[in-house]
Amino acid sequence: LSQKVGCAVVNAGDGRHEHPTQALLDLLTLRRSFGDVGGLTVAICGDVTHSRVARSNIALLQMMGANVRLVGPTTLIPSVAQRWNVEIFHDMKEGLQGVNVVMMLRLQLERMAGALIPSTREYFRFWGLDREKLAYANPDAKVMHPGPMNRGVEIDSDVADDLSVSLIQDQVEMGVAARMAVLAALAHRRAGEE
Repeated sequence: LSQKVGCAVVNAGDGRHEHPTQALLDLLTLRRSFGDVGGLTVAICGDVTHSRVARSNIALLQMMGANVRLVGPTTLIPSVAQRWNVEIFHDMKEGLQGVNVVMMLRLQLERMAGALIPSTREYFRFWGLDREKLAYANPDAKVMHPGPMNRGVEIDSDVADDLSVSLIQDQVEMGVAARMAVLAALAHRRAGEE
């Protein structure tokens, strides 16, 4: 599209490939919470295969010096992830051990072909974030979720709504700010060209 039109094109999420503005708002949220992102260990958990958010966050977090882990069932971690310079875990206890941030991903049933998980109930039992699994992370770990959330599938409401650990509300707020900044930067650049 950008080759066919004479204006800026903003990628607002393209299927399961990328979602750059989500990564920007997640980074802004982390910087507000932690300051420097360099050296943080971030576990991106769940349906990585179908997640455009995961791909964009992996690239941006690594660029900023964070260590990235992928945690999920083998059926939902793409085989190409071996080349992404990330640690890969198929067990929540091991994958969350000592992390600073737990970023849960939405289980994207609408993009799945075939039975990649036995049931959403079984998925929550093994991969859904609850207090018990969160206890494996650092004591001051923060929780993120790009939304929309499937409560009781990938995250327990008790964790998602606890503002002492959850950054989800901040992510929503930063979403508006980050996307306004992208549009303002493009408008300013365009005005400078004229």
